[in-house]
Amino acid sequence: MSKPLILLTALALAAATPAAAQSERAAIAADMPSLMTIYRDLHANPELSLEEVRSASIMAAEAKKAGFTVTTGVGGTGVVAVLKNGRGRTVLIRADMDALPLIEKTGLAYASKKPGVMHACGHDTHMTGWIGTARRLAATKSKWSGTVVMIGQPAEERVLGAKAMLKDGLYSRFPKPDYALAFHDGPFPAGMVGVTDGYALANVDSIDVKLKGVGTHGAAPHLGRDPVLLGARIVNALQSIVSREINPLDSGVITVGVFQGGTKRNIIADEAKLELTVRSYKPEVRKVLLDGIARVAKGEAIAAGIPEDRMPVVASTGESSDATFNTPVLTSRLAKLWTAHFEPGRVITVPPAMAAEDFGDFSRGFPGIESTIFWVGGTLRTAFEAAKGDLGKLPGLHSPQWAPDAEAVISTAVEAMTVAVHDLLPKS
Repeated sequence: MSKPLILLTALALAAATPAAAQSERAAIAADMPSLMTIYRDLHANPELSLEEVRSASIMAAEAKKAGFTVTTGVGGTGVVAVLKNGRGRTVLIRADMDALPLIEKTGLAYASKKPGVMHACGHDTHMTGWIGTARRLAATKSKWSGTVVMIGQPAEERVLGAKAMLKDGLYSRFPKPDYALAFHDGPFPAGMVGVTDGYALANVDSIDVKLKGVGTHGAAPHLGRDPVLLGARIVNALQSIVSREINPLDSGVITVGVFQGGTKRNIIADEAKLELTVRSYKPEVRKVLLDGIARVAKGEAIAAGIPEDRMPVVASTGESSDATFNTPVLTSRLAKLWTAHFEPGRVITVPPAMAAEDFGDFSRGFPGIESTIFWVGGTLRTAFEAAKGDLGKLPGLHSPQWAPDAEAVISTAVEAMTVAVHDLLPKS
């Protein structure tokens, strides 16, 4: 696209934007060079779950600079920043901090400096958006009244961080929220805001299956019991649970993400391991999937002639979380707010996903807390249009090639969060 066309597009958007929104957008735009510097630094220096020391220190320093009272080390590496601004209700804003164990293949100039670690889920945009929101809320204190609690959460990828922060006294040491908000970047056109009413993200269970065979020489398979072959049988059979044991109208996923076994091509190993992620929405479907995994593993072992004392061991890793639910009243309120604030067509409805989150832990079981996690599109519009919207042709979350349009994600998220807090905490 030529420069004149870019200018015309920007002018058209400005003309369609209310004056109040234009003012907020201009302030965010002025802050974007600083925020993008922070973003590139976070992207280049990713940290795995429970190791987010540097990321947490950056968030804490920025929140403190904005005027928040900051506490670090909550639930491990978690950050809690509190800004009290008179009487009113309390809003919690969460950003997750952890990266994934992937080798980055984006080709970005600021790609990860840590071999085998990458921000492939956009948590670097989440942290930067959190910082930008903290700055805007501190700068617009005349427009709202109440308390904002902003948290940097560790270990979302392992669905451990929310529980850890709550166990460390999040709601006894700091103000308990009336509203909880979070956003996640997503593989749809950059700068769009996606809203899901009700259940938005699935139950997740992390299951390990340890297979015990009888090792022998690769040239004499009849003298042993091959756990790798057993594992292959189990991987195939597991898919029949979803296709044949749950209602086709219900949602269920069993993915074998790791299959480890053997040390050398001419050795039949005596052990192998499968690592599974299991997704569902309904409790009864969840039970069918988990019970089925244990039954299939044992049944295939018996069919393979594995000795009784070497049956597979099926166990949860403890990295599990219930489905994330967007409370309807708050979700509807924000959808109407953002639809009025942003340009026509920029706010869309997004269907529930089989991805999972532990953000729901901050409201689940706590009466009186309304909660919403929303989406901000991150795919370059030119790439999305070239692929004609076919997500199978585009890098997505957890891909080593995921390189969101970070500036669009961050600026949109800051704007959406800021106007949400202004609405939820009106000036008294």
